[in-house]
Amino acid sequence: MNFKMDQPNIPDQLDILTHEVHSLRTKDEFRLKSVSDVFIDGQDAQKVSFDKCVFKNVTVTESALVGIELTDVVFERCDLSNVCLTDSFLHRTEFRNCKLIGTDFTRSRFQNVRFLGCVSDYASFRFTNFKQAAFESNSLIRADFFHSELQKTIFTACHIDQAVLSGTKLEGIDLSDCEFDGLVVEIEDLKGCIISQRHAYTLVGLLDVIMK
Repeated sequence: MNFKMDQPNIPDQLDILTHEVHSLRTKDEFRLKSVSDVFIDGQDAQKVSFDKCVFKNVTVTESALVGIELTDVVFERCDLSNVCLTDSFLHRTEFRNCKLIGTDFTRSRFQNVRFLGCVSDYASFRFTNFKQAAFESNSLIRADFFHSELQKTIFTACHIDQAVLSGTKLEGIDLSDCEFDGLVVEIEDLKGCIISQRHAYTLVGLLDVIMK
């Protein structure tokens, strides 16, 4: 990583949050909380904020938390698959070994956000702004980054096969350490992208040429 990311700033002592997460309301605010080993279902609220919070072994289903605000938050071994988190703001937030299959982050903003060992296949990051973000050892098969902005964003040892990158400028983005057999991308978006030699053979089809 050639830039410094701010880490989540979370104190050791947190209060346990229990029943409140099962009845979230618009503009609820939570600070210095810990949530562990719970199943949360059917939540529909906007602009809920979590500040200096930790979630461990939490599963969220059938929920829409539009405009959620996360600052100094850690998710560890959580399942947020298919949850709607559109138009959200995440700052100094980490997802560690989480399931984010089909999670919808469309039009969100990420600043100092790290995804570590997550399964994020089919996740949507469409029209999302990344500023200092890291995807490390993640599965991002068919993840959608359509027309997103990647500022100081790294992909390390990720599986990004058939990820959608159309309309996303990849200049300076290093994909050489990633695995993929194909990408959905426009040739003009690849200008300045860093790839390995094996990827060159994969992407040559975009040039509409025939190799012999």
